[in-house]
Amino acid sequence: MAALIKGETGDWELVIGLEVHAQVVSEAKLFSSAATAFGAAPNSQVSLVDAAMPGMLPVINQECVRQAVKTGLGINAKINRLSVFDRKNYFYPDLPQGYQISQFLQPVVGEGVLTIVLPDGEKSIGIERLHLEQDAGKSLHDQHPRKSYIDLNRSGVALMEIVSRPDLRSAAEAAAYVRKLRSILRYLGTCDGNMQEGSLRCDANVSVRKPGAELGTRCEIKNLNSIRFMQMAINHEARRQIEVIEGGGKIDQQTRLYDANRDETRSMRSKEDAHDYRYFPDPDLLPLILTEDYIADIAAELPELPDAKQARFIAEYGLSEEDASQLVEERETAAYYETVAEGRDKKLAANWLLSELFGALNKVGKGLAESPVSAKFLGGLIALISDGTISGRIAKDVFAEMFEHGRDADSIVEAKGLRQVSDAGAITDLIEAVIAANQDKVVEFKSGKDKLFGFFVGQVMQQSQGKANPQLVNQVLREKLNA
Repeated sequence: MAALIKGETGDWELVIGLEVHAQVVSEAKLFSSAATAFGAAPNSQVSLVDAAMPGMLPVINQECVRQAVKTGLGINAKINRLSVFDRKNYFYPDLPQGYQISQFLQPVVGEGVLTIVLPDGEKSIGIERLHLEQDAGKSLHDQHPRKSYIDLNRSGVALMEIVSRPDLRSAAEAAAYVRKLRSILRYLGTCDGNMQEGSLRCDANVSVRKPGAELGTRCEIKNLNSIRFMQMAINHEARRQIEVIEGGGKIDQQTRLYDANRDETRSMRSKEDAHDYRYFPDPDLLPLILTEDYIADIAAELPELPDAKQARFIAEYGLSEEDASQLVEERETAAYYETVAEGRDKKLAANWLLSELFGALNKVGKGLAESPVSAKFLGGLIALISDGTISGRIAKDVFAEMFEHGRDADSIVEAKGLRQVSDAGAITDLIEAVIAANQDKVVEFKSGKDKLFGFFVGQVMQQSQGKANPQLVNQVLREKLNA
């Protein structure tokens, strides 16, 4: 159930629809052969088509179409056999043609659905469409001296615009939706999802209404490039709209920008409707026709996606829903885990990855890709714990050494003589020595102070410098004390 927002005149319901702009993973742009690499020098990746030189005609990039279809299949959407490219007309300095080639009435992908997980259960979010379009360039403004510059490197880069229905009811739901969509895109390999590089951006359409009332007037917040900023922007805009309405005003349909430094949205321009853009089919591009065989071939290439992988981890590996959910959120994490767990204790592998490795990485501000402990090395440590070579306590010391120096567990255990003592005779000798030295504690234990058992275990482990097999210590010690 969606949380309601308290206002001066009662409760309000937040209604959100998202337009996610995902840059297609492709070596070339949507209608030209210019490169798409991030971070290139300004205006170094611009073809004559991108710069709108007279007489230059667009040619569709087949890889971009394939990636869009693949994404549509990944979000359980309808793939349209016939789609059309349109010209969306507007003037902006970084749009050389004076129009953007996009899709309007006939997109390549139609309706789909995406399921998100919330604290109170799952929720299905409708997806209205996915269409291909070209990105615009970038305007750069310098105050000293006061000049503006245009970089056309992004001009013509292929984007998938994925439009949700207004089914989201809180900023938290919007965040869960973007995370899930980004995860699917990364699994599919159709968008890298790097919001800090601008390859995944979000526009949020926000409105408020009294519960059960008609939809309110929406405002669109443009170019949100982080999930945290998106949540902050949505929450601020909701409060702003409620204050305006409760103050006797009305909401104007408009496009707004979010200022993270001030935590506020501000008006950019009045919101355009479709007729303002004078859409019409691009005369230089033929309709896009997809065959059943073409779609079937792409469907056959789909990888195991997060939901299916999570279900398998739970069913086959016996993992909890929470652990499985964390492991499958990122494709790289799932792959790392499966390498660690192959042929080993699946739950133990999950615990060490999620708790020990992620905890250590968080402390030093690194991601899994930068981990000094490889999946193979962590798997080796799990194997040593499972076969009794080292105890769980010693394993933590070995892991710390692995994390600091990037060495494998076997070499550390051998070099430091850390192999666990599992010889019953040696452990019995240790236990008898501890009992002989603590006869007063033995009397107290036999008189009913069961908690002293932990004291004896600690003494034995201390005498063995932590190398005694804990299970064997517990077994033999209990036999001796109860004799």
